[in-house]
Amino acid sequence: MADRDPLSDFTTDTFTDRGVTRTVFRQGAGPAVLVLTEMPGITPEVAGFARRLVAAGYTVVMPSLFGEPGRPMSVGYVARSMFSGCVSRDFASFALDRTSPITTWLLALAREAHARAGGPGVGVIGMCFTGGFALGMMVDEAVLAPVLSQPSLPLGIGKTRRRALGVSDADLAALKDRAARGACVLGLRFTKDPLVPADRFETLRRELGEAFIGVEIDSSPGNPHDVPRTAHSVLTEHLVDEPGHPTRAALDQVLSFLAERLTG
Repeated sequence: MADRDPLSDFTTDTFTDRGVTRTVFRQGAGPAVLVLTEMPGITPEVAGFARRLVAAGYTVVMPSLFGEPGRPMSVGYVARSMFSGCVSRDFASFALDRTSPITTWLLALAREAHARAGGPGVGVIGMCFTGGFALGMMVDEAVLAPVLSQPSLPLGIGKTRRRALGVSDADLAALKDRAARGACVLGLRFTKDPLVPADRFETLRRELGEAFIGVEIDSSPGNPHDVPRTAHSVLTEHLVDEPGHPTRAALDQVLSFLAERLTG
């Protein structure tokens, strides 16, 4: 019989900062990598991705930010989680030049994870709603490997928001300083994903220069790998785990990026 709890192999504890307490799932050994779940929450697919990181030699630290941990994805579940996230002040879903308040809590968790796991620093992988949080967390010198997978905030309603990065002007200046000193950011998106506009990646290239590594997977009609136009989740739901497929290449590039920055 299949395990009814898709997260049973993770240890569970809580982490509190500034009066905010959230559940955190952990597994593995080695440098810490925070996995910031996509909508609607920590699905079995997100947990499976986390296990790949564990197998690659990392300590996964996966906070529950929304949804019900372990619950499979469904259309209704996504809609409810999206509504909850959009109205939450923690996520600043529509803000243009403002870093989401949840980033402060996540940075505290990252520092705690670094202290526990050791190593040169931590990686952060944000996905979908949390994709841009990995960028905002780069203001901390301990964050050495930020990955923005399909960064969907600010919600791309209007040209200005499509270009926006969802960080404050002060934080952007700090990010550009870190980039000038050798820090890098990896970003992933499907080319026809309306939730992750091409304008956003262009802004990243303009502001960070060669420090931004953009991976854009062709999802246009008739593309050679039959990637659906509706593809969104690069590392989970729409990953085709076959050698030669562009999503598998993107996953391999994430693993290489983490290895280069966290283990040398």
